[in-house]
Amino acid sequence: MGLLLLGPQRVSALAPAGPPALLTLSGRITRPDRGREAVFDRARLEALPQASFSTRTPWWTGPRRFTGPLLRDVLRAAGASGRLLRLGSLVHEQRDMPADDADSYDVVVAHRLDGRAMAVRDKGPLLLMYPFDAQPELHSAVYYGRSAWQLRTIEVL
Repeated sequence: MGLLLLGPQRVSALAPAGPPALLTLSGRITRPDRGREAVFDRARLEALPQASFSTRTPWWTGPRRFTGPLLRDVLRAAGASGRLLRLGSLVHEQRDMPADDADSYDVVVAHRLDGRAMAVRDKGPLLLMYPFDAQPELHSAVYYGRSAWQLRTIEVL
């Protein structure tokens, strides 16, 4: 059976797609750029100052090198001010972390793992990573649990 069209049909062009968003911030932000959200594509994340560190994690054998902007720089770019960050992943998991962690520790929004762009199979394309080896107190289930794999959204509360 074929496709049947009734009446006059009007086809409109779709708006050109922009670069894919990797990270969207919402909530208590003062610099939204898409409605009430601040949206970061790869270029916008890479335009921020980049940090890099090697650390051991419970998820990989041996130390791995993580590179990306510091979380505090991402929050500042969006004009974020809140006490709690609700982190959302590609698979719709959520976890909360105190916003103060962004200033207390050099938490990075990693987009590179050992120098390569992070793939979904590597817990990317973005991974919120603490520098576990930098401070002994970070080697705990509390901070491991605040790391967010496949990070997609941050709601500032």
